[in-house]
Amino acid sequence: MRILTIYESTGENRLFVERRVQELSPASRTRERKTVVIDASRTYQEIDGFGASFTDSAAYLIHQVLEPEQRAELMVRLFDPDEGIGLSVLRNPMGASDYARDFYSYNDLPPGETDPEMKRFSIRHDEADIIPLLQEALRLNPDVKLIGSPWSPPGWMKTSGSMIGGTLIKDYYPAYALYFVRYIQAYAEHGLPIYAVTPQNEALYSPGHYPGMIMLPEEQIEFIKYHLKPQFVRHNIATKILCYDHNWDRPDYPREVLRAAYDEVDGVAWHWYGGKPSAQSEIWEEFPDKEVHFTEGSGGEWIPPFEPAFSNVMRTGIEILRHHSKSLVLWNMALDENNGPFVPGFGTSTCRGIVKVDQRTRELTYTLDYYGLAHFSKHIRPGAKRIDSTSYADSVRSVACRNRDGSTAVVLFNDSDEPVITELVLGGEREPVISFDMQAKSAVTVYMRE
Repeated sequence: MRILTIYESTGENRLFVERRVQELSPASRTRERKTVVIDASRTYQEIDGFGASFTDSAAYLIHQVLEPEQRAELMVRLFDPDEGIGLSVLRNPMGASDYARDFYSYNDLPPGETDPEMKRFSIRHDEADIIPLLQEALRLNPDVKLIGSPWSPPGWMKTSGSMIGGTLIKDYYPAYALYFVRYIQAYAEHGLPIYAVTPQNEALYSPGHYPGMIMLPEEQIEFIKYHLKPQFVRHNIATKILCYDHNWDRPDYPREVLRAAYDEVDGVAWHWYGGKPSAQSEIWEEFPDKEVHFTEGSGGEWIPPFEPAFSNVMRTGIEILRHHSKSLVLWNMALDENNGPFVPGFGTSTCRGIVKVDQRTRELTYTLDYYGLAHFSKHIRPGAKRIDSTSYADSVRSVACRNRDGSTAVVLFNDSDEPVITELVLGGEREPVISFDMQAKSAVTVYMRE
């Protein structure tokens, strides 16, 4: 006998609510019907999981602003696979990003000084808030994987002399590779293994008011092939290297890097701020043995309230997984009532955290992104294999995964403007496992186990 659990989101006040399995009403039987066939004989990528980022801002809000009891409850709801939604992939900035209270790297020096041997390297900044939260996340969920991405090298390594703008000076390629080694080693000393790194966040964008740097494909190739990977080998580091770490609209970039540094690169990291998720498959089909990861996508005020915002998370999340990604990582784990804090001079923020922490009242609010991630992460567990499922681009989109314990999770989103009857059929069977109504722009997760 199959045991079914259904979670449904149909509106701003009804998010990821367990739904009772019930018969279709006579009135609903006249509605359009969509059949989603689940075929476990056709398998795709293994799933690492879902998550967000403990930026400096997010870690500060959770670790210092929340009361200890609030923080403990939040961490359980984020990471515990049974009591929470079991997030399992964290992609953290290596140093300051736009969401930090100040500019910092792991090797800041007075003007005119350099340290190519990394003698003054230190992750002391992260030891205050970020590392304790990562340790707690790993305690609650031992399957958590960590990805590190720099927004900028230390300013003394760059042509600008600052974490803002400029490019990496070629003479400091060896020093920057050693910077990555020291980061991985320092985190390991805190019991935090780094699963993968990317050489540069958003390598084709250099912001004028927060840390960033252009790193062209030819520069990334040279850095990875002749400096970063050799340093990893020299220090017996197994951390994976993911190239690119930018939007879907420039698949030519990772293609060029993979063609030139095939042996040194383990996969590609993608963002959703431009292009379409099909770019992931375009590159995967050319390099099928390289990992696909989705490392950043933020909700924000540029997406209108509830229906479009939630729809964006569900629609895009399903497509990210259908296009071979092993992970789905949103952006800040927490932001405050002003969508900050952010670095001095940043201005205003349009991003949305997984939770909101009001610095004035210490009120904690779970946002739409939390419940969107819940639809995926609660029952698609690390090590699951994506399996084949019917998906309709104009109505019921789907993604299905088979967990290691034999259970199956199916995430569905009705992308049409009308209610639809959805029926799930397992490959090789004639009768549906279940049929149910889906409201327009609603999401459903169906979890099945024997």
